[in-house]
Amino acid sequence: MGHWLDRNFVEPGKLPLLLALLAFVVTFLVTRTITRLIRAGRGPFRNLTPGGVHVHHCVPGIILAVVGGFGAVGSGKHGIAAGICAVVFGIGTGLVLDEFALILHLADVYWSEQGRQSVEVVVLTAALGALVVAGAVPIGVDQVSQGEAAGRATAIGTILFDLCFVVVCLAKGKIRLGLIGVLVPFVALVGAVRLARPGSPWARRRYADRPRRRARALLRAYRADRTWRRWVRRFQDLVGGTPDEDVPPTGG
Repeated sequence: MGHWLDRNFVEPGKLPLLLALLAFVVTFLVTRTITRLIRAGRGPFRNLTPGGVHVHHCVPGIILAVVGGFGAVGSGKHGIAAGICAVVFGIGTGLVLDEFALILHLADVYWSEQGRQSVEVVVLTAALGALVVAGAVPIGVDQVSQGEAAGRATAIGTILFDLCFVVVCLAKGKIRLGLIGVLVPFVALVGAVRLARPGSPWARRRYADRPRRRARALLRAYRADRTWRRWVRRFQDLVGGTPDEDVPPTGG
């Protein structure tokens, strides 16, 4: 079954990756649905609190990711075992990244404003996984012709060149544009050549003695946030739920 899917739907050896990606996305969507039901007090689901300790779902997620990851490494790229390990790894990763913000802040910020970071990381991870499944990574393929090898060398050089712009973009505080630039070549170039966001490492270092440029950066950031933040927040609320207002995070 796995070999048949490999031959007809995905590149050889990429079926486990596809299964992991599907398990990851489905797990995140199911988990968010359950947590939203718990939050609303609907349905049979409740938080797991043995001995009064709230066990976050990233805990079983870490265990599943470790088990699935080691199993996938040991089982190769083909066979039922590889597929099962890939699904286990995808489920575990979905549970962990759904609480990425909690792990980052070491506090229970799941339904706070900081919790939106989990949704952003999940979307980015799913996009990266889909890109790899689609064959957008020009490395790791054996037995290619001389022409193909030259083409792949050019592609790898382009990727490394683009990553330089990604680094500059991130230093300028343009996180989303930099992350998109990882997926789409030269998108990060736009962020790299434009003014840095106020408070970014680039702005603190390069605009400290340039008040006019600092003022232009503040104005541009204000206009960009006013234009795009509303739509980004609507998407985040649609996927992950609306955060609570003015709820201080508690230790996680």
